[in-house]
Amino acid sequence: MFKKPKVIILLVLLVVFFFAFRLAKLTLIPVFCDEAIYIRWSQVMRAEQTLRFLPLSDGKQPLFMWLTIPFLKIFSDPLFAGRFLSVLTGFLSLVGIFLLALRLFKSFKIAFFSALFYTVVPYAFFFDRMALVDGFLSALGIWILYFGILLVEYQRLDLAMITGMILGAALITKSPAIFFAVLLPVCLIIRLNEFKKSPFQLVKMSSLFLVVYFFAFVIYNSLRLGASFHMIAIRNRDYIFSLQEVLQHPWDPFQFHIREIGEWFGSLLTWPIFLGAIGSIILGAKNKRILLLFFWCLIPLIIQSFFAKVFTARYLLFAVPPLLIISAWFWEKILKKPLFFILLLLWPIWFDYLLLTNPQKTSLPKRERLGYFEEWTAGYGIKEIADYAREKAKGKNVVIATEGFFGTLPDGLQIYLNHAPGITVFGTGQIDVFQITDSIKNAAQENLAYFVVNESRMKAKDDPNLKLIKEFPKAVRSDGTREKLLFYEVLFNPNND
Repeated sequence: MFKKPKVIILLVLLVVFFFAFRLAKLTLIPVFCDEAIYIRWSQVMRAEQTLRFLPLSDGKQPLFMWLTIPFLKIFSDPLFAGRFLSVLTGFLSLVGIFLLALRLFKSFKIAFFSALFYTVVPYAFFFDRMALVDGFLSALGIWILYFGILLVEYQRLDLAMITGMILGAALITKSPAIFFAVLLPVCLIIRLNEFKKSPFQLVKMSSLFLVVYFFAFVIYNSLRLGASFHMIAIRNRDYIFSLQEVLQHPWDPFQFHIREIGEWFGSLLTWPIFLGAIGSIILGAKNKRILLLFFWCLIPLIIQSFFAKVFTARYLLFAVPPLLIISAWFWEKILKKPLFFILLLLWPIWFDYLLLTNPQKTSLPKRERLGYFEEWTAGYGIKEIADYAREKAKGKNVVIATEGFFGTLPDGLQIYLNHAPGITVFGTGQIDVFQITDSIKNAAQENLAYFVVNESRMKAKDDPNLKLIKEFPKAVRSDGTREKLLFYEVLFNPNND
């Protein structure tokens, strides 16, 4: 199949289209809170080798941050560097989806359109262009499933070792990788009848699964080299309800989360592709391969719906690839001509076009719009402030204080001003700013001093030591109001306390 010129041309065009689509205006959307944190960790770890396990201090696994470090050496823009890594992990997902669909259905058409769906659906397009760990976790999940299927089909030790290493990589990327460990035996459904006839084969597979889990366990426990390994378990509790809490109110999170899942998939997969995935479940109810893909995404969704305290669209990104494959299978059964497949792509391509030209006009789900465009987590104005400070530092030392101590501020400024000569950036720890601290005022005596704060948190606008330089508005909220990032110069005035 891969020797046919037509096939080669289509695959080359798909790859070119993917990278052109993903890399265009990659930094148009400003830095997001978690991006700022991850990139800042990567910068610190790059500068100080003894801090290579720094993310563990906040209970986060460090693999994605480790992988970001080389790209910080290549690209001068740290946000581009982090997002470029995400584009590469998205390409890893693209290849995995294509090979997985080809392995399951032996159809180039289904595999190609599965990959094409991944290239254009806003769900993947948006998060493949953000420096977040969820895209990488999703990519690893696809490859765990792919090698899990190969392991069940061929029952070889080397495949068990490879699967275990990929699972281990997922476990040191983000905690939800535990779902992949739990779901791996579901791959047995591919050869279920054979295992029923031969208990020996089932024992052999069980032994191979133990090899997988052994390798994954060893890789995960390598994080114990970091002093804060215990923080992973502690921070995980901040994101999930305990079983006791769930039993006390089982339907409270579930009913809301299920509604959000429908909204996110309908909006970000677009309804035609999402409905194709639903249709495949009906049409392929007796198809083992459809059931495998369905269980791979459904079981974690149900568990998270019951247990998750924090629930956002990117946490469900790992469920997108199986849905795209079964949707492509469904539409291939219904629509025999490629032209009809192209029509399915018009809606997601239009959505992507808006993300590339005017992202604030897109119909992102409410929670995603709040986080990335409207509230304090959206980094509008941060790069502009960094450029301003860099220009001012040519003549005098610059000190910039910010609200908070972690997140969009001050990390967003620090990633742009890392090692910038003559510039110091620090967070004040203040969430709601009622007064400017003496340390900031005193810094203005011998330096150019500035203060950066979100308008909703600024309670000291009348402070005589402050001079507003510029305000940077964020996206308009549904009620017509908008948050603003305020950029002040701090004046030294010994007569004002």
